[in-house]
Amino acid sequence: MRFIDKTALITGGTSGMGLATAHRLVAEGAHVIVTGRTQRRVDQAAAMLGPHALGMVADAADLNQLDALMDTIKTRHGRLDVVFANAGVGTFVPFADITEADFDQSIAVNVKGVFFTIQKALPLLADGGSIVINASWTLHRGNGILTLYSATKAAAHNLARTLAAELAPRGIRVNSISPGYIDTPMYPAAALSETEAAAITGRVVAGRFGLAEEVAAAVTFLASSEASYINGQDLVIDGGLVTAIPA
Repeated sequence: MRFIDKTALITGGTSGMGLATAHRLVAEGAHVIVTGRTQRRVDQAAAMLGPHALGMVADAADLNQLDALMDTIKTRHGRLDVVFANAGVGTFVPFADITEADFDQSIAVNVKGVFFTIQKALPLLADGGSIVINASWTLHRGNGILTLYSATKAAAHNLARTLAAELAPRGIRVNSISPGYIDTPMYPAAALSETEAAAITGRVVAGRFGLAEEVAAAVTFLASSEASYINGQDLVIDGGLVTAIPA
């Protein structure tokens, strides 16, 4: 019960890694606010999480919606102790096929959204709090159809490093995570053919897709006092994809 009397904000918290982290934080005593883009999804997530959770419609790229979100958190809880900037989108096409609309959407959510979520949460974030940003394994290994996605996630991790330095006087730690191939609604393993799935898992030393719950365990660790001397780091959660070659 590492998060009793703590309040956590998770953007993009209605499914996948965000929802799994919300479940973990609630189970460990936290009050959790999850955001999503539709009322139906935030209502479903809040119902699943129980009375210690609040679901709010908020597009991370919309600053007015972020302001409304922070106003509600201030009114209901007065402060934040944890921010998991998790909301993100992916454009998985060759470089030559990326459109201006693709570019604008990816930058708006993965860079602008993360940047201003944290900026607007800072007045509420308690000294000694923790920020975790969802980056990607593509920071560490190039992939030809992930040019735009990789660039936005590199920006997100760099933000974690620079904010770790800037917020150190307040005792606020800032880290990022870099998940590998995780089975989520954004990238469902079941939607792949056997050949496609085998090609992916064949690159991973663990020989399988990761689980959202495994990512959630890492996020809650980084957000907890157990990670008190971990700051400005990127934790790769990829089953060995980046650093080892399967036998």
